[in-house]
Amino acid sequence: MVTLQTAESALKNVYLGVVANQLNVNANPLLAKIKHSTKDVWGKEVRKLAPFGINGGVGAGSEDGALPASSGNGYVQFVADLKNLYGKIEISDKAVRASANNIGAFVNLLSDEMEGLVKASSFNLGRMLYGDGTGLLATASAQSDKTVTCDKVNNLIEGMLIDVYNASTKVNTSPMKITYVDRVNKKFTYECASTVTISSGYKFYVQGSKDFEITGLGKIFDSSASSIYGVSKTEYPWLTPYTSTTSTEISDILIQQAVDFLDMNVDSKINFITCSSQVRRAYQEYLGAYRRNIDITELEGGYKTITHNGIPVVADRFVDDDTMYLLNTDDFTIHELCDWKWLEGEDGRILKQNQGYPTYSATLVKYAELICDKPCGQAKISGIKSTVTNPFQTNVTVNNGEVQG
Repeated sequence: MVTLQTAESALKNVYLGVVANQLNVNANPLLAKIKHSTKDVWGKEVRKLAPFGINGGVGAGSEDGALPASSGNGYVQFVADLKNLYGKIEISDKAVRASANNIGAFVNLLSDEMEGLVKASSFNLGRMLYGDGTGLLATASAQSDKTVTCDKVNNLIEGMLIDVYNASTKVNTSPMKITYVDRVNKKFTYECASTVTISSGYKFYVQGSKDFEITGLGKIFDSSASSIYGVSKTEYPWLTPYTSTTSTEISDILIQQAVDFLDMNVDSKINFITCSSQVRRAYQEYLGAYRRNIDITELEGGYKTITHNGIPVVADRFVDDDTMYLLNTDDFTIHELCDWKWLEGEDGRILKQNQGYPTYSATLVKYAELICDKPCGQAKISGIKSTVTNPFQTNVTVNNGEVQG
């Protein structure tokens, strides 16, 4: 007979390992390339010594002259708070009792909940990798009833619960639920228990997440940020990465310029390139125009993609339309207190009744932060022009899952 104890046992012993692997490896191609470590975690913080420069105690001299003066490696200490990442599932008492004598129905019940949790967590983890830690999703430009026009919608998805801020002031009193995203016109529709007035410049964040997300690429390449990981960029200019704002079309030369600069100047070997789907299509068109073979490689997690001189070029929905990142993923580490775990009460239970409701919830948790040891070893090219038509800017209709037009 299926009971709550049966459900807890399944969540702990069957689903946890599978879910953790899916979130660590299959959630996002970039995430799959980044190593995980419990080292350098001290209490609630990550404290890590990052080396820079070389050992200066090297030189040449005369046969009986003085030996070179010693000069050790240069180090700077990065300090960052561990971020609290949560994922929550909920099942009703009625659903548990209805499947009490049907193990198949019970398995389907848990599988559906876990599949939904993995999908939502994968989306948000992938989004955070390219964010700046603030959790910013989009910025509003206009509102018509409960439909909002904003600068971009690639970070938004139906079902997401969001908050809206005017500067540092939260505007909504209850979460706003996104019911539809118009990806052609960059609009979304929401529902909310309370009335929300949104003006141009208001910013959207995942519910309760403002300034609590992991430090992603957006922070590393934020030219307005005076520091990163608690270290001043003015005092340590090598923290500033390579950036290029161009108005030319994508080409092998444009990519190779950045690769060569990082290789020759900071001894960084690029092993992963990520860009928007629009930039990747432009690159494929460029390769086709010059009758070049398009090499395909398979990444960990089963992702297949094209390459540039053997370096995978991966399209990611969270990269801006005109942008390409060139990364040495060996410089990145997700420092974690532990891997994904269920949040347990003092009695060891993970399924808890929601007070005042006939439902039970379980929360998946991970305390982690993303650190890049060598920000100057990464590159970003933005402003890439493309002659390729963006399908989201054409007149298309979708019928029964098929795109027509």
